[in-house]
Amino acid sequence: MSLQEKLLADLKTAMLARDELKTRVLRSIKAALLEKEVSIRTGGEASLTEDMVMDVLIKATKQRKDSLSQFEAAGREDLAQIERDELAIISSYLPQTLSEEELVVEVQQAIKSLGASSPADMGKVMGYLTPKLKGRADGALISQMVRKLLQ
Repeated sequence: MSLQEKLLADLKTAMLARDELKTRVLRSIKAALLEKEVSIRTGGEASLTEDMVMDVLIKATKQRKDSLSQFEAAGREDLAQIERDELAIISSYLPQTLSEEELVVEVQQAIKSLGASSPADMGKVMGYLTPKLKGRADGALISQMVRKLLQ
């Protein structure tokens, strides 16, 4: 079962269970997936790849995190809690995130395998790691770790 099929099946289950929060979140994800599908359609039938579905989920996660930080800064704990709940649902569909130690190991292996030795090689290492760690680590965190280890 693909990730998109799982999302749609879970939406149906949430609707039948009358789980308003999960239904709302999964409907918003479904809408984003449909929007993405329409944007890539060129004449015939369009279907999303797993990477495209993952991109939509990552984007939704980032949006929720941004909203969460703004609500917390404004002292709106009621709205912040809603964002936390939505973030938890979306995150359950993403792969397990890497710990800092696991990320260091991945970056060190990439540096070694690519023969990178200076900050000038950062683009090469990032180009290798970004697709490999998609959904498992934040791009800014990967960049920070690569920069630190290439110094």
